[in-house]
Amino acid sequence: MSVYFFSTTSHFSFHAPPLSVPMAPGQRRTIASADWMGKLEEVKVSKESLNRLVMNYLVIEGYKDAAEQFQSESGTSPGIDLDSITDRMAIRNAVQDGAVGEAISRVNDLSPELLDQDPALQFRVKKQQFLELVRDKDVASALQFAEEELAPTAEAHPELLEELENVMALLAFPDPAASPLKALLDVAQRQKTASELNAAILALQCQERESRLPVLLKLLVWAQARLDKTTKYPRMLELTRAELEHSW
Repeated sequence: MSVYFFSTTSHFSFHAPPLSVPMAPGQRRTIASADWMGKLEEVKVSKESLNRLVMNYLVIEGYKDAAEQFQSESGTSPGIDLDSITDRMAIRNAVQDGAVGEAISRVNDLSPELLDQDPALQFRVKKQQFLELVRDKDVASALQFAEEELAPTAEAHPELLEELENVMALLAFPDPAASPLKALLDVAQRQKTASELNAAILALQCQERESRLPVLLKLLVWAQARLDKTTKYPRMLELTRAELEHSW
C-alpha cells in the first residue's frame, strides 16, 4: 500500500514493506518508528515553500497585520495589495454581525458588478437580509422585502424557488426562533453567508477560495484514516504540535 503526502512543491509516498508471511484476516502490518521517521526525514520542503504556505493562510483568512509583519520578516510576497484585506474583512464581519445592508453597500463600492453577475450569490445575501428582519420580528418589512427583492430573482431563476419557500415558511410560525426552521436564524447561517460572499470576493481578486493549510491538514487526516485500516505506524495524534504516537 502506498500513501501519498503533498506539499506545495513536492510529495512523497511511503510503501509499507511486504510481509514475509501472510497476514491473518484483520491483522495489521507494523512499520517501526525508526523506519517511519527515516522516511519523514527524506522529505525536503524548502523554507520558501513553507513561507508561501503561511502567507497564503494569513491572506485568505484575513490577518492583514500579521501578513504585513510576515512579509517584512520573511520577504514573502502576499501576491495582492494587503489593503484589500481590510475591505474584505469589513464585508465578512458586517454579515456576521447581521448588518447585511452595510455589507451590500461595501460590496458595491468594491465591485458594483459582483452581485449582479452572480444571481445565486445575490439572492443568498439578500436572503440573509430577509432573515435578519425575521430575527427582529419585523414581519411586515420581511414580507415586503421578500416580495420586492427575493421573489423576482427566484422567478427568474427557478432553482432558487425552494430556498425562497424555505425562508418564507418561517413566517408561518408564531415564533420563528422556536420553529423547526430555527437553524436559519442561527449565527451559523450568518457565517455560511459570510463565507460564501468572502469566497466570491477572493475569486474576484484572483485568490484561492480556501487557504491551503487546512486543505493539507484534511488530507493528512484522510491519509491516516486510510492507513489505519491496514497498518500500525507512528500516527500523528496532535496536529497543532505535530505530535506523533509513542514509539515501539
